[in-house]
Amino acid sequence: MAETQAVSHYSEDQQTIDRARDFWDKYNRPILIICSAIIILGGAYLAYKYLYKQPLEVKASDAMSKAEEYYRMDSLKVALNGDGINPGFVKVIDKYSGTDAANAAKYYAGVCSLKLGDYAKAAKYLSDFSTDAKQIQARAYKLLGDADAEQGKNADAFTNYKKAAHYFEDDDINSSEYLFTAAYFADRVLKSSKDATDLFKELKNKYPHTERGFDADKYLAQLGVYN
Repeated sequence: MAETQAVSHYSEDQQTIDRARDFWDKYNRPILIICSAIIILGGAYLAYKYLYKQPLEVKASDAMSKAEEYYRMDSLKVALNGDGINPGFVKVIDKYSGTDAANAAKYYAGVCSLKLGDYAKAAKYLSDFSTDAKQIQARAYKLLGDADAEQGKNADAFTNYKKAAHYFEDDDINSSEYLFTAAYFADRVLKSSKDATDLFKELKNKYPHTERGFDADKYLAQLGVYN
């Protein structure tokens, strides 16, 4: 009985081995191709990251440092276009496209262009900018709204002011300011009393303890809405 069981187990094991061998004989080529592709792609990614991407990030950051210095000095034209030796934000964006530094340069370039009165370029740079830093992204939306408003693109401006107000609502001070801007813009520029009323009410309810929250009742009263 024991001998019969041993023979049975041997037969099952042999069948398993035979199936595995048949599978390997049938599919070894595509398996090897897939494994080789994974190794090649993995190696290419690591080479790109450590031999190209990271050194480029360092160069871009170094190139941008002087422009940031000029920006802090309020030398906006030089910060934007460079000083003839050191590149400005525009050059960093063009030369180091795809880097974190180039993305940050878009924000700076947008702010500089806005302050210098070049609203179309400001809107372009700010709309191309994006970040996971919520406070900065909300600020970028607000500035984009300013650039749109200066160009008479009132619907776009209103949309971006609301984006700014709602993007990072935990930031009471700035979000209440952006919400006030959206409400005031709706009232005084768009002449939409409904939108203005809704936004001033939202401001009052969400941020009652901020300066703009305290102001909401005054503006609601001007719209004929009283407590």
